Amino acid sequence: MTTRTQQPLITRVAETEGSGFSKVFAFLRDRLLEGSIQSGDRLIPERELAAQLGVSRPIVREALRALSMMGVVEIRERVGTVVRKPDVSVLGDFFAFSMAQQADIVDDVMQARIAIEVQAARLACRHATTSDLERIAAAVDHIEATVNDSEEGSRADYEFHSALVRASRSETLVQLYAAMSTLLLRSHHERRDVVGGDPAIKQYLVEDHARIFQALIARDEDRADQVLRKHFSIGDEYRRKAAADPAARGRPPERKELA
Repeated sequence: MTTRTQQPLITRVAETEGSGFSKVFAFLRDRLLEGSIQSGDRLIPERELAAQLGVSRPIVREALRALSMMGVVEIRERVGTVVRKPDVSVLGDFFAFSMAQQADIVDDVMQARIAIEVQAARLACRHATTSDLERIAAAVDHIEATVNDSEEGSRADYEFHSALVRASRSETLVQLYAAMSTLLLRSHHERRDVVGGDPAIKQYLVEDHARIFQALIARDEDRADQVLRKHFSIGDEYRRKAAADPAARGRPPERKELA
């Protein structure tokens, strides 16, 4: 029996334009957003769902299978369809596939990364726990230990920035960043390849990440914001110079210390 609180949602879904999948997706999305169903709950049977949404059972079944592939639901034999929390790594792969054919996608993702990390740094100054700071400190050490290894060094770099975002204690920022992880790892690796093997560049990388960490330790939001933005801008400046002049790979860009 349909309750009074359910009826407006069903009406909205029935009026939704688009395919049967869109209706099933909207139904599940809206229920999750309003909190009437949660991870671990079982959906109503396919026959009832099809009747409520005004679509055929085969369409509902196909849509649920698609949602199952995305990790949003799990179809269990003799149990039914159970809502689950999607695996972020799956969402990251989906994001990468959806963005892969866009030109200059890595540069575009970089801009989104800067926006996320700068805000995350400010929040981390307020909310980072001792374990968060210990994780970031370990990431700085890992960067230094792997500075001569392009592959492992790029992963260490990603670990540092990922730990920074987690320290923000913002689940939304963490999830957005995780969804971008495949492209971010690729970006880190490509940028490390451009950096080259000059000892001065390696020292610059280690010290710059340490400066970001010290700003977090000081709980200084403005300092963390400035140091992180400078970190990104100098990195971009160096990579532009290296691309235009291969000989510049051995010369780190000039850095003006922040006040």
